[in-house]
Amino acid sequence: MDYDRLVNTAADVGYLLIANGAEISRAEESMRRIFRAYGAERSEVFAIPTFLSVAVSTPTGRPVTTIRRIPSRRVDMTRVDLANSLCRRVCRTTPDFSTVNREVRRIAARRPFPFPVQVAAFGLVAFGFTLFYGGSPADALVALLCGAVMKPVCRLLERLHANLFFVDAAASFVAAAIALVFSQFFAHLSYDKIIIGTLMNLVPGIAITDFMRDIIAGDVIAGILRFAESVLVATAIAIGAGIALTAVRMLLGV
Repeated sequence: MDYDRLVNTAADVGYLLIANGAEISRAEESMRRIFRAYGAERSEVFAIPTFLSVAVSTPTGRPVTTIRRIPSRRVDMTRVDLANSLCRRVCRTTPDFSTVNREVRRIAARRPFPFPVQVAAFGLVAFGFTLFYGGSPADALVALLCGAVMKPVCRLLERLHANLFFVDAAASFVAAAIALVFSQFFAHLSYDKIIIGTLMNLVPGIAITDFMRDIIAGDVIAGILRFAESVLVATAIAIGAGIALTAVRMLLGV
């Protein structure tokens, strides 16, 4: 058994899961199952949202360890599902490591939905949530525009390597500003419902769910980190929308 390749292969799978939004307990259990499938009973796995440490002991007692830094994360449930399926297949058939590594690279290289589809999705999410929160069809149409504008703003700032806090603050600022400007020219619009419906695109629902699941599963450190991340995102959204409310009202004298 090549324990160095085993450790690196399991770490690749764990990295793929965590970097795409999987809960910590899922990633750790997946790596432990891979080790057991290949006969490495003595293994240790420690993961938090930004760091991964994996170690096994060979039959002679020699420790084999690798660590990974996870600098950025995104939510891609399709990749998580594919990585879960890969883990189950690995545990069932124990293929050679080259095959597993090739499959990991294929999943990691999977392209997201085309950008126009993402823009349309942001707009439709804003449209639907505005109606859900009691907005009129006219409010929902404005929210559709706000959501469609929000995604290009996020895309531009991500390409400029802006941090997530600034991206969310800028996107919420733009969406709230558009809603307020429209409400000044069309008095029947409810800008509050438009803003709330549009900002649902930025609410970290997966992160909130994950931190609760991590804490319940006993991964307290990982849960606290995800909770802090969720609070920062919510703060950024509130700051961006608050600045827009203040700035537009000052400019328009209302």
